[in-house]
Amino acid sequence: MTHIPVLLREVIKFLEPRPGEFFIDGTIDGGGHGAEIFEKVGPDGMLLGIDWDERMIEMAKGKISAKSNLKSPRLRRARLPDGQGFGGQEKSKLILIHGNYADLPEILKNEKLPKADGLLLDLGFSSEQLETSGRGFSFTKNEPLLMTYDSSREPVKEIIRDISEEMLAKIIFEFGGERFSRRIAKAIKERGMRKRIETTGELSEAIRSAVPGNYERGRIEPATRTFQALRIYANDELGNLGRVLKKLPEILKQGGRAAIITFHSLEDRIVKNGFREMEKQNILNILAKKPITPSADEIRENPRSRSAKLRAAKLAY
Repeated sequence: MTHIPVLLREVIKFLEPRPGEFFIDGTIDGGGHGAEIFEKVGPDGMLLGIDWDERMIEMAKGKISAKSNLKSPRLRRARLPDGQGFGGQEKSKLILIHGNYADLPEILKNEKLPKADGLLLDLGFSSEQLETSGRGFSFTKNEPLLMTYDSSREPVKEIIRDISEEMLAKIIFEFGGERFSRRIAKAIKERGMRKRIETTGELSEAIRSAVPGNYERGRIEPATRTFQALRIYANDELGNLGRVLKKLPEILKQGGRAAIITFHSLEDRIVKNGFREMEKQNILNILAKKPITPSADEIRENPRSRSAKLRAAKLAY
């Protein structure tokens, strides 16, 4: 299944990439948004693409290179203070880095890059990650229960084994909005005591055993909210988002634009409140008072876009 960039026209409208500018796609994913931005900044501009998932970096490399006829994009692991990464400062119009967008100020410093004209964060995960990653993001497949974008993080199978039932219920409720969180946490821990839960199939079975047969009247799969909650927790997704918002003045130059696409209410609330607080402090100006959502046509073409919300802001001069 091909990844379709969400709200692409609206992203370009708010970011306004111009020839010669420097842009950052902090969640480069399969390169859909990045390829369009890279084309807009032209032969004298530059794009820095970052992703935690090395497979997505490789996909973005192919997509952007093919669209732009670029022969040798620079591809490497972020050179952070722990010393990981590759040396060399050869110039490249496209730089793709395996890293975490929350570390952007450090990445810019270590790559000897200036503050950017624009930043995009698309906080959804792609169809490829769901369907082909093999990391357990989808409850419709029986895969190893990892759910992490970066293989260095603790996988979900170990998290659910090590944390308390009370903490597990709290994660499922707070990050998933699951009203049966206590029953689900109890079922997961009890099953884990009999035999370790190692796969998505085993976790899904434990979840289904804990909820009523008419769960949500069949509107959603019983495992949906629990899988979302565990993925968010395992990757510290909300923490990363909060940290990068506070660092926007270290990432963007004066007048720089930021566009952030969220896919659930917890993320959207963090962005909304973060932008509002910074606007009160005259750090930035919010470009759209209400979130931008996909059109009916886009939702028909790409049903996974239906929960997307785009918020945009411009750093003050």
